[in-house]
Amino acid sequence: MRLFVLGSAAGGGSPQWNCCCAVCRLHWAGDERVEPRSQSSIAASADGRNWLLLNASPDLRQQIVASPRLSPVAGVDETVRRATPIAAVLVTNGDVDHIAGLLTLREKQRFPLYGTAGVLGMVAESPVFQVLDPAFVEKRPVEIGARFEPVPGLSVEIFSVPGKVPLFMEKGEVDVGEESEMTVGVRLSAHGRTAYYIPGCAHLTDQLKARIAGADCLLFDGTLFEDDEMRRAGVGEKTGRRMGHMPIAGEGGSMNAFEGLHIGRRAYIHINNTNPILVKGSDERKAVEAAGWAVTHDGMEIAL
Repeated sequence: MRLFVLGSAAGGGSPQWNCCCAVCRLHWAGDERVEPRSQSSIAASADGRNWLLLNASPDLRQQIVASPRLSPVAGVDETVRRATPIAAVLVTNGDVDHIAGLLTLREKQRFPLYGTAGVLGMVAESPVFQVLDPAFVEKRPVEIGARFEPVPGLSVEIFSVPGKVPLFMEKGEVDVGEESEMTVGVRLSAHGRTAYYIPGCAHLTDQLKARIAGADCLLFDGTLFEDDEMRRAGVGEKTGRRMGHMPIAGEGGSMNAFEGLHIGRRAYIHINNTNPILVKGSDERKAVEAAGWAVTHDGMEIAL
């Protein structure tokens, strides 16, 4: 099984187009300790030919152009003018940074689109997503806990994780941390190996710990290093937990929460532009690496 990181940053990417936080300032100054990152998305394959796209980032076109393994392949039939190794798409929630890239896939390309009934229903109700021709893009709702094989040899299961509704659906009091079909994690398995992709998670439950224990690989929500990071950076008032993201450090942080679960490889993904782990050699980066975590980057490939 191969996992390929198309985008490793949270919404807005890194650097964010209008941000002058400490990390983004390093980017604008050309500091080699930081590198640009596009918005969170990965691809997975059991055979290296047929790929499942997990989340469709707004940066998807750029990510495909930068990834030869996802470039169009016409094969031996020279009459073929449109083709792609992307054989299926799965979205884990309805956040803009995970569904906007679907608009890039509107050029009459046949593929199934998987997600929960709630998320796919939200996509179907939006007039802008009608550009996805239903004659080519079949929406296939998946039940929580059901296993399916979207591409040959790759078994997939989605499960609820603590989260919230997308920002544009928030009204009044928001139930942050609820487990519903609006935020899911993904279990990927092939050739006797198992990996988990969880780009958004408000907190770690005992049930989730038990599920992940013994996995060969975990790509987990690394949005903020500290819960009040955006306030400290002067770019926002919301805490990480209010946004539905578990901080890396501090009380209840993810950096040490997975100790003793015997997970083979652990890496942070969906990393906000304010997060100091984006800076190579920073104290925060050293701390997560000392705790056994890697920091994903665009173009990173994991073979299991």
